[in-house]
Amino acid sequence: MPTRRTVLTLAGGGAAALLAVPAGPAAATTGRAAVTGPRTVRLTAPTGPRRVATRAVHLIDRQRTDPFAPVPAPRELMVQLWYAVGSVGGCPDAPYTSARVAAAVEAGLGLPAGLVGRLRGHAVSGAPGGGAGGGVGGGGVGGQPSGPLVLFSPGRTGIRAGATALAEELASRGFVVAAVDHTHDAAAVEFPDGRLVTGNLPAEPEDWDAQDRKEVAVRAADLRFVADRLARLLPGTAGRPVGVFGHSLGGAAAAEALRQDRRFAAGLDLDGGLFGSTVPAVGLDRPFLLLTSLADHETWQLFRDHHRSWGRQLRITGGGHLTATDIPHLAVPGRLAEVWDGPTYEALLGPIAPQRGTELVRAYTGAFFERFLLGRPGGLLDAPSGRYPEVIHQWSRNGG
Repeated sequence: MPTRRTVLTLAGGGAAALLAVPAGPAAATTGRAAVTGPRTVRLTAPTGPRRVATRAVHLIDRQRTDPFAPVPAPRELMVQLWYAVGSVGGCPDAPYTSARVAAAVEAGLGLPAGLVGRLRGHAVSGAPGGGAGGGVGGGGVGGQPSGPLVLFSPGRTGIRAGATALAEELASRGFVVAAVDHTHDAAAVEFPDGRLVTGNLPAEPEDWDAQDRKEVAVRAADLRFVADRLARLLPGTAGRPVGVFGHSLGGAAAAEALRQDRRFAAGLDLDGGLFGSTVPAVGLDRPFLLLTSLADHETWQLFRDHHRSWGRQLRITGGGHLTATDIPHLAVPGRLAEVWDGPTYEALLGPIAPQRGTELVRAYTGAFFERFLLGRPGGLLDAPSGRYPEVIHQWSRNGG
């Protein structure tokens, strides 16, 4: 079974990089390779019946002092929304992220300049919410997004755009997805007034346990605050069950938010060790899915022993720690096999093709939230599928 340090070193639980790519000797690079291929790298198109729009929301929690800010100030967040729309006429394609955030990420990782800036999703900017009329995602209130709300927490140092392909898929199925930039944790956050705030968390803290507890507590509070504010800002999501999920450390934050706040009806962890929380020791009383690339981890084993509701651990064989993110789509144009050393590349990306990895993560994440937020059980989560033979059912619990 992988140790805690294995996950932290090779799977990004404590790394200083976008989407938890490891820093330091374990991620030794061979230099910044040149970007190759087309100037635009398109993520896999969403498969749901609705077109998708996106927009950013700036939120300030005046009830909390930001514990990571160099000067005391209220906790300030940027949140990206993806939601279904009925029409996209006249709306421009949405950028993946801002040029300054992309440049900061590339510089911090030693990635080829312009690599992150080449990514493009399939959402448009600025379209009013509404959907195709009727049902989930339809109607909207005053042009606002409408549907069940699902919150996303990226990996340590990850940016809110980091799982755009997955967010667009959920939005195309009628969910309203809100991804959070955890300020001072994210590699870079750009605010509407032009401020660029870069991450300042320690890459190698003296006490990982204490650092994990602090970071997860802040992230869980962020998620709870965002859920509260969006319930008021987006009346089309009010009264519906809320989901929460995250990648890497964001998975631990999702679990902790679910433990703390009964507004969250179900949670999902994308390959994240459950550090910094009491969840492994006490379990949860609402549905929770571990969708992993690692075969197992000590915190997952403890969680399985104590979980008290519906639960699954599904493993994507051939996947890597970043399979659930957009980074695999940059592997070829960014020549990441040359940028990262062999063990790091294998641990983070694995041999699975980027499009196939995206398809698998979308299928199981979508099935989970459709089951527990929309009441559409299906059968994908209950038994192995011939359509997705790479996914192994490692543990299941149906009680609760």
